[in-house]
Amino acid sequence: MLFNSPQFIFGFLPVVLAGFFALGHLGLRHLAVLWLGFVSLVFYGFDNPALQLPLILLSISFNFIVGRSLALARNRALLIVGVTGNLLLLGFFKYANFMLGTISDITGYAMPHADIPLPIGISFYTFTQIAFLVDVYRKEAKEYALSKYSLFVTFFPHLIAGPILHHKETVPQFDRPDIYKPQADCVAKGLGWLSIGLFKKVMLADSIAPFADRVFNAAAKGGA
Repeated sequence: MLFNSPQFIFGFLPVVLAGFFALGHLGLRHLAVLWLGFVSLVFYGFDNPALQLPLILLSISFNFIVGRSLALARNRALLIVGVTGNLLLLGFFKYANFMLGTISDITGYAMPHADIPLPIGISFYTFTQIAFLVDVYRKEAKEYALSKYSLFVTFFPHLIAGPILHHKETVPQFDRPDIYKPQADCVAKGLGWLSIGLFKKVMLADSIAPFADRVFNAAAKGGA
């Protein structure tokens, strides 16, 4: 689901906002956080849930457990395990074919090509969580509830295209009572930023894309 698609603008986004503010109005803030986390997962897994959802849920579970363990006992070896686990997961999906090709070139043995699709946003949520683990180890992050931690990782406005969020800037906002009520100035600013982004995507980027595609295609043919 793209941010400039009709189903996002006229379907997904209004339903998300209505549900969040309705739960906030009823004083059900914890359910509002769970709602945002749920719809963020729906958004993320919209095109390929069988690939996207198990992977991100596994990543969240692994990092939450490691983070909680680090909060209880500052252990350098455990931090190394956490960071290494994240990098191995990222490296497998991004560089497996590159490594197989390199081995093939060095050894002369024809290695099989692994058809491994790259999960959307895996770099963003991987490095986001690595930064969190490092801060927990440094005692610069407290232990968060699973619902808030999961929302921090999956929050749909940044999940597939960034930027990489920092927990200190994001998670404390979930404890502010004012965010659970619609505020005219915040809504106006949000719609303004959304409109600017849509203009850049639809009017500028999509208009330039055909020319850029020709250049890249020509370069690819020349390299071949």
